[in-house]
Amino acid sequence: MKEIHIFAMAAQGKGISGGDRIFIEFARRWQRKAKVSIYVNEEGREMCRRQKLSEDRSLRYEVWDTSRWAKKGFVVAYFARIFRSIFEALRLKFPISDVRHPTSLILYSASEFWMDSLPAFILKLRFPRVTWAAAWYQTAPNPIKGFAEGQREETYHFKALLYWLAQFPIKPIVAHFADYVLINNEVERKQFPLLDKKRRTVIVIGAIDLDKIRAWQKSHLTSDILHYTAKKYDAVFQGRFHPQKGVVELIEIWKKVVDKKPDAKLAMIGDGPLMRDVRYKIKDLGLEKNVKLLGYVFDGDEKYRTFSQGRVVVHPALYDSGGMASAEAMAFGLPVVGFNLKAYESYYPKGMIKVKVGDTGQFANAVLDLLKDEKKRSKLAKEAMEMLNENWSWDKRAEEVLRRLVT
Repeated sequence: MKEIHIFAMAAQGKGISGGDRIFIEFARRWQRKAKVSIYVNEEGREMCRRQKLSEDRSLRYEVWDTSRWAKKGFVVAYFARIFRSIFEALRLKFPISDVRHPTSLILYSASEFWMDSLPAFILKLRFPRVTWAAAWYQTAPNPIKGFAEGQREETYHFKALLYWLAQFPIKPIVAHFADYVLINNEVERKQFPLLDKKRRTVIVIGAIDLDKIRAWQKSHLTSDILHYTAKKYDAVFQGRFHPQKGVVELIEIWKKVVDKKPDAKLAMIGDGPLMRDVRYKIKDLGLEKNVKLLGYVFDGDEKYRTFSQGRVVVHPALYDSGGMASAEAMAFGLPVVGFNLKAYESYYPKGMIKVKVGDTGQFANAVLDLLKDEKKRSKLAKEAMEMLNENWSWDKRAEEVLRRLVT
């Protein structure tokens, strides 16, 4: 029986990143066909459990505890996770029969961060015949340009530099030692030309749990809630409050919407390092009655009800490699407005109105146009659902990736 070892020491916090979502949903499905071991710290295990990923005979957690360092600040805790993962990788043992057969034992580093990539790299050096699949779901931006693909007033150069420095030593390791690299759009292929030439780049377009959403809709939604006039929010946003997501710019966009539609309401699901900036911008622009900050909301009733109460999804990311957040809202019949990023050519070919990157005025006008035009809104929503039904299943995605890793 195949064994899959997932290194996810970077998983932490109350929220969940796209990479975290991917490894959790893959593990949930891979355990049906293999023995899955997930290496996390105590926060990572709790994240997995919140997502209902429970231990059983085919899935186990190996907790590399770093809790005593957590109270010493982010930097100390960050490096503690790196050192602990390196230490454990140097002493981890596998059955001889497994390491002799490459397709029997798969190492999956769930992110490019050191605490995930380095243990997989060390084990690849110790056991060269095992298969290492390295997740690389977003390349850091050029520090000079910052988090932007186009026009932007604040590009967060310092944070971009830290991100770039974190990836800098890992990229050549992945390029030369990983058997496969998992990316999430066609543009990222260019980052790994040698692996791409060997056909070892695996594109992982996001997915959503349509069965779970449909079950909730069947038991909760009524014709009254679904009716356009009964909607509570004109637009809904879901995502991390992070420099790449354009959350501060979204408040500026919403000010332009409110100037033309004074009663317009925006709901924002999420949290992150820019929460304070968002709150300040809301107050500065006098939008306290127009923007509701819901914080991080777990999957389930509250989140799904918020989506069902919205008319449009806003996805104002200014630097992104894909993103699954908007697709989840699309499943509730909501069309999306976003900036025209390169990654969205493969991620959102349908169901999204794409405007010039950084043009907040054009973005606001697109939102207002959708709110007024029911026919256009319905057409985009239908296109979005067709796209989701065709190619956004976690079962399909997990099967595709596993098939590639064992061939």
